[in-house]
Amino acid sequence: MTVPRLLSTVYVKDPETHEWAICAAGTEPEPRLAALIRTPSAWEDGEPPEPVQDPAAQEPAPKELADPEPKPDNKTRSRRTTKADE
Repeated sequence: MTVPRLLSTVYVKDPETHEWAICAAGTEPEPRLAALIRTPSAWEDGEPPEPVQDPAAQEPAPKELADPEPKPDNKTRSRRTTKADE
């Protein structure tokens, strides 16, 4: 799959390095960076490319929650009577 060319220079934050990446006008950015550029006017054909599905980047299925541990019985404390209360 080819990535369309950019009409304008775009700055995106690289999700791997957490640094700003410069995607220059007239270039074909890497597919992982191109997926971050969602502005249609930035692309030659006027449409952003489809996001690339990376099987390694997919989140694992959520684990089923186990039964929570039973909470200890919180017995209400009775008030002790003092000699002054009698």
